[in-house]
Amino acid sequence: MKVIIVGADAIGAHLAELFSKIKQNIVIIDEDETRLERISSYCDLMTIQSSSNTPIKTFREAGVKSADLFISVTRDENLNLSLCVLAKSMGAKQTIAKVENDEFTEVQITEAFRRAGVSSIIYPDDLAAQDIVAGLKLSWVSQRWDVHGGALTMLGIKLKESCPIMNRPLKEVCQADTPYHVLAIKRGSETIIPTGNDVLMENDYVYFMTTRENISTMRKTVDKENYPDVKNVIIVGGGKTAVRVVNRLPEGVKAKIFETSTARCEELNALINTDRVMVINADGRSVANLLEENVKSCQALVALTGNAEANILTCMTAQELGVTKTIAMIENMDYMNIASNTNIGTVINKQALTASYIYQLMLNGDVRNIRNLLMVNADVAEFTAHEGSRITSRQVSELNLSKSIELGGLVRGDVGMLINGSTQVQAGDNVVVFCQDTNISQIEKYFV
Repeated sequence: MKVIIVGADAIGAHLAELFSKIKQNIVIIDEDETRLERISSYCDLMTIQSSSNTPIKTFREAGVKSADLFISVTRDENLNLSLCVLAKSMGAKQTIAKVENDEFTEVQITEAFRRAGVSSIIYPDDLAAQDIVAGLKLSWVSQRWDVHGGALTMLGIKLKESCPIMNRPLKEVCQADTPYHVLAIKRGSETIIPTGNDVLMENDYVYFMTTRENISTMRKTVDKENYPDVKNVIIVGGGKTAVRVVNRLPEGVKAKIFETSTARCEELNALINTDRVMVINADGRSVANLLEENVKSCQALVALTGNAEANILTCMTAQELGVTKTIAMIENMDYMNIASNTNIGTVINKQALTASYIYQLMLNGDVRNIRNLLMVNADVAEFTAHEGSRITSRQVSELNLSKSIELGGLVRGDVGMLINGSTQVQAGDNVVVFCQDTNISQIEKYFV
């Protein structure tokens, strides 16, 4: 598959790395030669240094007429849309444009652009808002990923000293009837795809797979029952992501938004469609302001300013003041590991979310709902098993899968089930696969 990416900023660079992992023919275009040199130092791809003033000449040089996927992720949404229209007219099969204005996500508008040649429009703030709202629904979980409306759920949880399943071999704490499956363990800078002899330790960040009916059991299993459900949340920063979050708040949750700009506060009051939100014209990074707005009665704080350091520090301050659940928006990829090694509950990165969403669009139609997990440098995805496929030929323990691959669970009909060695996958099952250091497109061969 030939992939052309315009824009070598954070999203474009992350996409190039993902596509490079699965050995695609990649061309990346940017006007900044330094960015291109940096990407080419760790990705196998072709780079073209060009400004937006000569797109037709550049597209011909890049071979856009034979492109299977054309992606424009520059900081200029109008440029992204126009380049996609042009690329489609020159022969690109599928085009994707990143936008920063939610008006472009309205159904009539997206349909008009689809007719003009833009196959998909991606709005990163909405992707981030979806993740944040999912995080607010489970205060004791750092990361959540649902399959088939929650029939299966992957939970990322940091273990504390009171967790009762630590310091014992997994073969003892994970039996055939155990209501969870351990997919991976992040310990310091190391990622472990566990065997029965591995043990969970304090401060491990663990990815569990469980079913809808066992989420409450998981809360007890990891000793997080003292974490209160979120009823009141403070949001620091009144940008576009904040608007999407409060307009999707779970039922019964109230929010206060701190915003320093008076003009933006007036805009927020016009944009917010719920009476459960209060807009406060003040700096939410100030301890005095947080205390004045009774931060100690809030169960969650979400830091959404454009400054990664400020968001990290604000979340750490909130924790010192007794807030249980904290969520930090981190725009700079370089800060992701730093943030993940603190006690911040959830770290959100729009670039990574956007790249993961685009990444899944180029994979086979039987692979969907893919997420790239930056913390463990791994992918988790949902595959559909076909009649006569290798995955259905024998029990899981007899498949001789790579040690870097874990089958976490499956959905049969609408019922989620965990997988163990004696599980026999059937045609039509939707199977959750966790893989590290493995080309995810190569896993498709097990399912077709």
